[in-house]
Amino acid sequence: MTTAKSGRPVPHTDTDQRATRPVGPAFASLSSPYFPTLVAVFVGVMLISNITGTKGVTLFPSLSFDLGPLSVHGLVTDGAFYLFPLAYVLGDVISEVYGFRAMRRVIFSGFGVLLLASLCFWITIELPAADFYDGQEAFRTVAGVVPQFLLAGLSGYLVGEFLNSYVMVKMKARSGERRLWARLISSTIVGEFFDTLVFCSIASTALGISTWQDFVNYTVVGFVWKTLVEVAVMPITYAVVARLKKAEPSYQEALAARLPEQ
Repeated sequence: MTTAKSGRPVPHTDTDQRATRPVGPAFASLSSPYFPTLVAVFVGVMLISNITGTKGVTLFPSLSFDLGPLSVHGLVTDGAFYLFPLAYVLGDVISEVYGFRAMRRVIFSGFGVLLLASLCFWITIELPAADFYDGQEAFRTVAGVVPQFLLAGLSGYLVGEFLNSYVMVKMKARSGERRLWARLISSTIVGEFFDTLVFCSIASTALGISTWQDFVNYTVVGFVWKTLVEVAVMPITYAVVARLKKAEPSYQEALAARLPEQ
């Protein structure tokens, strides 16, 4: 309010109020410039892995040995073997920096996108093909939704990612900022083991696996391979975690508030 020469207050007019308001549209601010990018990459990795994983792959076909119930004649895996472990690396980073609640949101986001992708693939396959389109069967083979595989993939994903994040956060609650390497290895072992076990248990019969020996071979080789890949890229995980912790102001504030207690 302004004051007239008489000393009486004079209220602002609508013109005065409009002049002090910001010009342009209103938008909500993002609390973190990094978190949305991590979510996008995580969901993208899961989506791409679901597609590339439809191709069976044999690595090192000349490798052959027997170890108890495990009989290896080449490393039998799928086309997502080089990419899928990145999802667990990203899960470790998000859990370490942003916590279990944030990772839970990411897991559900990925779950929803995978379901949507499967639905879209199914609808697209069922749509009538044009006369000039001759790739219908090839498209069905690559993108076709097999209910047993879909159930196996989604179940393994949920179980593995939740356990991976849960172990990371629980161990961090005890050790604080120390022993990140122990959290990364432990969460990877637990998450990858149950992810692989759940997936193989559900999908094995659809893959044609009918003996206990073949099941053990398929499960153990997949678990060991994925775990070794994550251990191999641990230096990169360390670097990304360290960079994010320094770049996130809220993390530095939370860390400073807890330092006297440690």
